[in-house]
Amino acid sequence: MPDLATTSPTRPRLRLRVTAAAEAQLRGGHPWLYASSVREQNREGEAGELAVVYDRRDRFLALGLYDPHSPLRVRVLHVGFPVIVDETWWAARLDAALLRRAALFGPETDGYRVLNGESDGFPGAVVDRYADTLVLKLYTAAWFPHLPLLLDLLAERFPGFRVVLRLSRNIVALAEEAGLRDGQTLAGDEPDGPVIFRESGLRFEADVVRGQKTGFFLDQRENRRRVEALAKGRRVLNAFSFSGGFSLYAARGGAREVVSLDISPHALASAERNFALNPGLTARHETVQADVFEWLAETKREFDLIILDPPSLARREAERAGAVRAYGKLAADGLRRLAPGGVLVSASCSAHVSADEFFEAVRGAARRSGRKWRELRTSRHAPDHHASFPEAEYLKAISLQLD
Repeated sequence: MPDLATTSPTRPRLRLRVTAAAEAQLRGGHPWLYASSVREQNREGEAGELAVVYDRRDRFLALGLYDPHSPLRVRVLHVGFPVIVDETWWAARLDAALLRRAALFGPETDGYRVLNGESDGFPGAVVDRYADTLVLKLYTAAWFPHLPLLLDLLAERFPGFRVVLRLSRNIVALAEEAGLRDGQTLAGDEPDGPVIFRESGLRFEADVVRGQKTGFFLDQRENRRRVEALAKGRRVLNAFSFSGGFSLYAARGGAREVVSLDISPHALASAERNFALNPGLTARHETVQADVFEWLAETKREFDLIILDPPSLARREAERAGAVRAYGKLAADGLRRLAPGGVLVSASCSAHVSADEFFEAVRGAARRSGRKWRELRTSRHAPDHHASFPEAEYLKAISLQLD
């Protein structure tokens, strides 16, 4: 495998100089360098090329994967002293990520995140495992030239596993130019349907080719376990239920009845198939297809445990204030349908809404309800989805119990 730091004999190394503010951010460990921060560049760069950043005194500062197609121009790999970035270097990073997860999962769980992008030293690349299938999701065209390297590293550590490629929407056209497509099988046989995997002993399906994210919302595993512990004897509403993850855990926890509420008939059908995969679950399960905001505001039904886990309500900074208000309204509507002694579990995956803003929106709804309440817990990222810098932090959840 060639050294990724080598350059063509006819081309000089790609060298960048950046603003003073960007220098400080890089030294502080931030893994992104934006195009607007590049003040000098010796030549045009290609996607995936190794760019070297020098400071104002012409000393080595950092190196990373260059992407001329993105405002996020360099995904930083290393800061400090020069290093040789080769297969051995990448292998050490992958092994460190695997070691970080080695004690987290036993035989009851074979669905989890293997690589979490920048936070595991593989910026712009995520790998999720579903049984014997790995899903590689890319967020930058900078990885296209290095796919053979990444596939070799994965094959050595996961022999015989299938690898499916998923692509962020912003790089689909660039991928086609490189002969790649979303949902493409890069190693092994193409899947003939959803992949079945285990999480905490429950069986789920993951549509690894066309499903949202990489096929399943693995990041909510710990919160699903907490819901299971709260569910015994309760009437449970799982709003924005998708494929029923919280619903199955609630059923196993002894819920009296479980309602999966989602606007997507495909998601609800997946939830029903997931229940069928686990015939030992005896709770009554009902699916309701409706807009959650409208249904919650209009229903007269009452529940003892309500889970609110909407998709991102703020995909850009301009939507942040509206999202905070929407989270507050959702919580208020949910609290009105909560029986005395009931528990509300509210979650957010909006990176543009901070944890403090989200928690306060839900607490504010509880205060305005006029009922006595207490906060059971707040939570953030699962250990296999750890975040090493602020922009990577998106998941938060809060649980309240009302009298």
